[in-house]
Amino acid sequence: MKKIIYLFVLLTVSVNCKDVEKKSEIKTTESSAQLYHNGDILTMDDPKKSSYAEVLVEEYGKIVFVGDKAKAEEKYAEAKKIDLQGKTLLPGFIDPHSHFGMISNSMGQVDLNPEPVGDVNTIEAIKNHLKAYKKDNNIPDDEWIVGWGYDDGQLEEKRHPTKQEIDAVLPNNPVYLMHTSGHMGVANSAALKLLNVNADSPDPDGGTIVRMENSKEPNGLVQETAMYPFMGTVLEIAAKNQAKHFDATQEYYASNGITTAQDGMTDRNSIAFFKKQAAAGKLKIDLIALGGNNDLKTNLADSTIHFKKYNNHFKVQGTKIVADGSPQGKTAFFTEPFKTEVPGCTHDCRGLPSLSKESLNDLFVTAYKNDNQLFIHSNGDATIDMVIAAHENACEQLGQELDKDRRTIVIHSQFVRSEQLEIFKEYNIEPSFFTNHAFFWGDEHVKNLGKRRAFFLSPIASAEKLGLKYTNHSDATVTPIDPLFMIWSAVNRVSRTGEVIGPEERATPYQALKAITSHAAYEFFEENYKGSLEEGKLADFVILDKNPLKVEPMNIKEIQVLQTIKEGNTVYKK
Repeated sequence: MKKIIYLFVLLTVSVNCKDVEKKSEIKTTESSAQLYHNGDILTMDDPKKSSYAEVLVEEYGKIVFVGDKAKAEEKYAEAKKIDLQGKTLLPGFIDPHSHFGMISNSMGQVDLNPEPVGDVNTIEAIKNHLKAYKKDNNIPDDEWIVGWGYDDGQLEEKRHPTKQEIDAVLPNNPVYLMHTSGHMGVANSAALKLLNVNADSPDPDGGTIVRMENSKEPNGLVQETAMYPFMGTVLEIAAKNQAKHFDATQEYYASNGITTAQDGMTDRNSIAFFKKQAAAGKLKIDLIALGGNNDLKTNLADSTIHFKKYNNHFKVQGTKIVADGSPQGKTAFFTEPFKTEVPGCTHDCRGLPSLSKESLNDLFVTAYKNDNQLFIHSNGDATIDMVIAAHENACEQLGQELDKDRRTIVIHSQFVRSEQLEIFKEYNIEPSFFTNHAFFWGDEHVKNLGKRRAFFLSPIASAEKLGLKYTNHSDATVTPIDPLFMIWSAVNRVSRTGEVIGPEERATPYQALKAITSHAAYEFFEENYKGSLEEGKLADFVILDKNPLKVEPMNIKEIQVLQTIKEGNTVYKK
């Protein structure tokens, strides 16, 4: 698997920063066109099967011709010819769900990821990384230190670190370690004290302060809503360095062939920051933000936010709701209990919803009343039941059709049941899957949930049969931004130990590509100008060294991104 590489090379090409909506009509001349030929030009314009074009012509940031080479050369005789030399040209990859801001934040934090992303596989290694970070960066006492990406399931100890273990190496700094899921973390004694979390602190609704055995004293692990005060502090710290890492974050996305990125839950300060970057002409790719559910009413009342409309390559698309937790962290909400021990729970351990039924219903009513697109984080099937019920309630309350084209997106839909997929189809709800789980946590899911549930995770094959316009995502920083690895995981569903996690749900390479091109464009109401190579659409391309449809399925993750092109301009070249 390719390692994450953060690129800090300054681009020397100019980037067209005009918006799709604001492009003025320009009289074209043949000499301004670029004609791509001599490669696999995979158009992604047919929902059922792959189709290729001999040539593609780009002019002034748009596709002006797709088809026969002789006709193109006659019509665009003076066009600059771009010889693909047998490489593959595809629509630029569209990111259905990740966390642009969290990736940027992680650049200034302690990397605690296990293999193959990092090298941390013991609690002792966590302690050593923390100690080295303080020393190497000359961090004074009392200053916060933040780590990210540790995975208790991949540690030799098979448990979370404790506050005492962190205290042993960093007694004088407040420390918070973010779990790989993003749904929990461990704080040391100094951090717990600063945020006033102690033996007398009650568990918040939708969260757990995990205690020491036979005691009410916190052991450092805070789950779901109990982690919010710590994450709030982390975001305040990270906000000071947003501009510092912005360019590198963009280049990281572009280096992976992504021409449209997403920030999967954006607070109001970050929305203001992204708008400022966009206004300064600093966006080289498109960036889509989702406001947080706590800010829904405030964002709707904000006259400066124009939902679903780009301004200088940035837009706020809709609202993200976090409705449950993490399956690998055993906080996702299920109708059946976990089969293994769950930290902080002693009986009937089925996870927990992050919101009450009433709160979720209110959010749906408010959003649907204002035509605000919803993206709901839902991993467990019990949470998806709540989402379906909230959808039905909102439609009834507002007198709206159940199948209106709202494009409500159920993010992850990890352990959706087959009958729930059928309801998605009936109600015009779309799932955004997360097949990387098959590799990173498939073995854990089999232990924790049993094969029946684990093997139906992110069921692309079943969704395809129903005609759903599913997408597939990385949820970075949870797993790396790497679309070729995502395609590989969807097609092979191979775990760390080599087990196929649900062979019947393996996607074809073409289906896996749709999930990050044509279907992803549909998710954001952008299918009229993105997602496939058709005349009139934006010239957003990625060039690969090999064709994902023509290599051995297990070799897909080795395919390299050679070039990324946004509206006719190169924004990354290997």
